[in-house]
Amino acid sequence: GLLPSAGGSTSTMGKDSRLTFRRRHSYNTTSNVTRAIKTPGGKLAVQYTKKRGTVAKCGDCGNKLRGVKALRPKSNIRVPKRNKRVSRAYGGARCGTCVRQRIVRAFLIEEQKIVKRVLHDQQKKDKSK
Repeated sequence: GLLPSAGGSTSTMGKDSRLTFRRRHSYNTTSNVTRAIKTPGGKLAVQYTKKRGTVAKCGDCGNKLRGVKALRPKSNIRVPKRNKRVSRAYGGARCGTCVRQRIVRAFLIEEQKIVKRVLHDQQKKDKSK
């Protein structure tokens, strides 16, 4: 059968009295969530579920990034790069709207600089005349 918990006495889990924890940890925490499964041999066994991964968020606005897998940090290392980013500038770090805003902002700043330079040149010409 299943292994008894630490002290030798079997601590049953939840509603099903036929199941016991397999690890020496009896508290109902997120790291100790279990499922009852039937093994191919027909036995009822406990399976520990992994914690859900969180989706990457945009560094500017904080919204969830689309096209990026929700993974735990350790499994995120073993996953290929295509699952961690999207093929765009700042892909996997900023959302599309924020990237668009950055591009527009940079363009407008450059335009402003050009306008400033033109006005400065005109003022020089006016002073020289």
